[in-house]
Amino acid sequence: MKPLYAVWLRNDFRFHDQPVIHKALESATSSDGEVIFFFHIHPRFLEEKVDTHHDYFFKSLQQFREECAHIKIHIHLIYGNNSDAFTKLTNNLPDLAAVFHLKDFTPFGRKRDADVAKFLKQKDVETYPVNESHLVQPDQLTKEDGTPYKVFTPYYRQWIKHQKQPLVKIDRNKLMMHYKKIDPIDIDTENYFENDVLFQRDFQWLGLGEDTALKRLELFLDERITYYDKSRDQPAIAGTSQLSPYIKTGVLSVRKIYYSVFDRLETSGKGAESYLKELAWRDFYAMIYYFYPNIKNQEYQEKYRSIEWSTDSQLFNKWKTGTTGFPIVDAGMRQLNEIGWMHNRLRMVTASFLTKDYLIDWRMGEKYFSKKLIDYDEASNIGGWQWAASVGTDAVPYFRVFNPTRQAERFDTHGQFIKKYLPELADIPTTYIHKLEKIPSDVQQKINFHFGKDYPVPSVDHALQRKKAIELFKGEEDHHDD
Repeated sequence: MKPLYAVWLRNDFRFHDQPVIHKALESATSSDGEVIFFFHIHPRFLEEKVDTHHDYFFKSLQQFREECAHIKIHIHLIYGNNSDAFTKLTNNLPDLAAVFHLKDFTPFGRKRDADVAKFLKQKDVETYPVNESHLVQPDQLTKEDGTPYKVFTPYYRQWIKHQKQPLVKIDRNKLMMHYKKIDPIDIDTENYFENDVLFQRDFQWLGLGEDTALKRLELFLDERITYYDKSRDQPAIAGTSQLSPYIKTGVLSVRKIYYSVFDRLETSGKGAESYLKELAWRDFYAMIYYFYPNIKNQEYQEKYRSIEWSTDSQLFNKWKTGTTGFPIVDAGMRQLNEIGWMHNRLRMVTASFLTKDYLIDWRMGEKYFSKKLIDYDEASNIGGWQWAASVGTDAVPYFRVFNPTRQAERFDTHGQFIKKYLPELADIPTTYIHKLEKIPSDVQQKINFHFGKDYPVPSVDHALQRKKAIELFKGEEDHHDD
């Protein structure tokens, strides 16, 4: 019997620079073995009704399954908790020698991987975690005393100098020679996935998959990167790379992005440099989450852990539905609800608004984003929310509170983005788009718009809420100074 090597796919749905397939294929080649691919659907993924985040992920998985089917490779699906799923795997594959997978640094992933490794070891099956989900792995870069960095700038100085792994190439002909064709391991799960899970949401996602992602990268490099540092804050224009959903699902290698951008440093200057920093932020937050796994539910800064946040369901619902009465906040939230993605500047604005204007618990916002964002990255999202709420590492100081109107005037000066996502404001003259309360009644009549009826008046007084937020934090500071 030839030894069999299984590629356990995670969020790495691609063939270019695919280190897990590469390593499994190396083992198969050197031992005249065979290779199969599988994906484990953990019950945790289907605990709640599938929302945009999981819908996009599952449809990206299915797109990769279809791409593989074109070259006669089947991606097996297995469902169940760790022991049930991997019992199915080992019972069906008596010649299984090893399982290769991307190393997962999240708390859930670390525990699952440890459980599975222990289970497989009892069956004489080796596991090989491949350390390539980040440019610099969360446990690779620490200060000289071995402790993690807590501030981004010194971390970045070391990150940019840190040796990045080279790209790897998959020889598809060799892969086909070593691929083992077998009947589906868990046909019930495959039928359920294809006939039910994929149809829980009727989103028709455009541009899924590896080929589209590589083209999108080229478009960004050719047309946007030079101006990225200047245009990335303006939601009305296509100034960002919009590559984050592809990084999330792994249809685009983060190393491929890094080397492509790095090659443009001389020609694209500050734009390229600014983008590299965004890739570094992803690694920075992953490192923080790795060393401080409790921050999913607990403020990183101990002195703020006793803050009594509001959980006002009425206000939270206004925020979720984009009906706060603050156009830039509402436009951002409606963008999220409609397309499962939100411009980064607006992620900061909407998070600041929820925590500083509504004084609502950041964990509620983080959880809502986790369901909606198609590029949801646990570590980055938690880091971003704690940053906006002024309770995280390297966070915005608590006395700096985003003024939503000022943010709108600066980054959506003519209200183009606002009007796109708030059609009820489409006819508002530009003069009044950031001061709706000042529209004269005759202008309102002329455009058939009634402020307070067709669009809500502001649900809170920003100046007053800003003072309350500062007092809330200052109270905690004073309490800890005593």
